[in-house]
Amino acid sequence: MAKVLYVHAKGGPPVGYALDRVAARAAVHLLALSELPAGVAEHAEGLCASVVRGEAGTDDLVELIASRAHEVGADAVVTFSEYAVVAVAEASRRLGLRGAGPTAALARDKRLMRATWDRRGIPQPRFRTVTSVGQLAAAVAELSCPLLLKAAWSAGSTAHQIIEGPADVPGAWARSHAVMTESARLGYAELHVAGAGEDFIVEEIVTGCAEEWFEGSGWGDYVSVEGVVVQGVFRPVCLSGRMPTVAPFTERAGITPAAVGTKAQARIVDLARRAVEALGLRDCGTHTEIKLGADGRMWVIETAARFGGAMTVPQIEEVFGLDMIALFTEQLLGGSPDWPPGALTPADADGAAGSLVVLAVDGAGAPWPRRHLWDSGSVIRSAPVGAGSTLTVVGESSLPDGTPVPVYDPAAGANTMAGLCLLSADRPQAVVRDFTALVDAMPHLLPVYVPQEVTV
Repeated sequence: MAKVLYVHAKGGPPVGYALDRVAARAAVHLLALSELPAGVAEHAEGLCASVVRGEAGTDDLVELIASRAHEVGADAVVTFSEYAVVAVAEASRRLGLRGAGPTAALARDKRLMRATWDRRGIPQPRFRTVTSVGQLAAAVAELSCPLLLKAAWSAGSTAHQIIEGPADVPGAWARSHAVMTESARLGYAELHVAGAGEDFIVEEIVTGCAEEWFEGSGWGDYVSVEGVVVQGVFRPVCLSGRMPTVAPFTERAGITPAAVGTKAQARIVDLARRAVEALGLRDCGTHTEIKLGADGRMWVIETAARFGGAMTVPQIEEVFGLDMIALFTEQLLGGSPDWPPGALTPADADGAAGSLVVLAVDGAGAPWPRRHLWDSGSVIRSAPVGAGSTLTVVGESSLPDGTPVPVYDPAAGANTMAGLCLLSADRPQAVVRDFTALVDAMPHLLPVYVPQEVTV
């Protein structure tokens, strides 16, 4: 039986879900660079041929991965974490195995990514790379405000800061650095590149226009194109839509499929193809975010050499019956999996599915007036969803019941989430409708947090 080294780190689809599907195609040896979620560790011990805890802070993570793969005789190395993609790609290259290839960093470091697209004439927001507060001040003078400062190696909308003018520069720079330091402490940071938290880009904020692209209301003004690269050839799978982000640009919900028309989808996929192919990737999943503007304008925001995180992959399996992780495992092992011939559309879907990140803000982005305790049972029992909808809570991506819901921090983004909800419905617009109602109802469903007085 073929052997796969599965490198686990923070992010990506739920590890329990992904492990089961890799194990269906190969004997799995797990290298855990971060702690496994509660309830998954015991399952992994029974499922995997071996489980080894690795040190994510090692001086040479690539050597650690390559050595472990050699020890177990791995025929492929796989990760679904943004933070381990580059290291796994390099380890696979050293071992002569299929992987994202030598240009994987172009799909991770936003500075390299944007520079590559700039040379190829791919539409994107105007930007500058910055490594100091002085460079940031110079960029603010050159670009048109408002601007968005973001870390070059971040994920999950962390360390984002909006800059309205020169006076905001010192505070934005300090705050973004502080968030990256805290993210690293929590395990949400690049594992392969030392000092990655010091690298930033600043970009102009382009104006979206969801109304011209989507069927129905309540959609955000961007989509993600989910796909895969097979021996250097981009293969689109489908589009996922979004609800409007929470300020500054924290994702609240993703919905599969995106309710865009056939002609619009074809244009979006074509732009995603140009963006992915410009990076020269070999064998990897892809997740490409595209901003949608008025009069048919589009801008590529970023892409990644891995599948979409949170519940994007399970959503695709639910509505299209496509097990992307099993197919990708087969691809890495040298097979020829049956990827769709073209991007799947809403007409190909059996219903719709979406995932909602629970943040302590209402539909308009205003903070909850009181703090609450996370309680998955209360959410499931009382959620105001339609009669044809089914709501569940993703346990391994949510806080334990009884934990105080974090106060939303715009700079920390998804680091301040309390839970992750998954909803199934008959059509995409029903998911948007139910999530809109759930966001407004959430503070009324959860118990109030009453801090305990400390007696001396």
